[in-house]
Amino acid sequence: MSGSNDRAIMNIEEAAQLLGVSIKTFNKVLHSENIPARKVGREWKFSRSALIEWVGSGTSNEFYRENGTANGQTKTKKGDKRRTSGWNLELD
Repeated sequence: MSGSNDRAIMNIEEAAQLLGVSIKTFNKVLHSENIPARKVGREWKFSRSALIEWVGSGTSNEFYRENGTANGQTKTKKGDKRRTSGWNLELD
């Protein structure tokens, strides 16, 4: 193992970098999805191989609602269409 990108056990910053997302985005996914992780003390730890396997095992259709409109978009409470309205996400 030559550098931090090759570490078997990573912290949240390294895990977010591995997946190519911001720490804020990674943290949201960590709390809303079943990401393989352990909390050791006050820090989250991630297995590089487990994260790669987790990403590889998912399918995109798991994130779309079954009861959406024909084009995958639904209206928000205010009546505006959102680009992510077909995704199964909780909005703030």
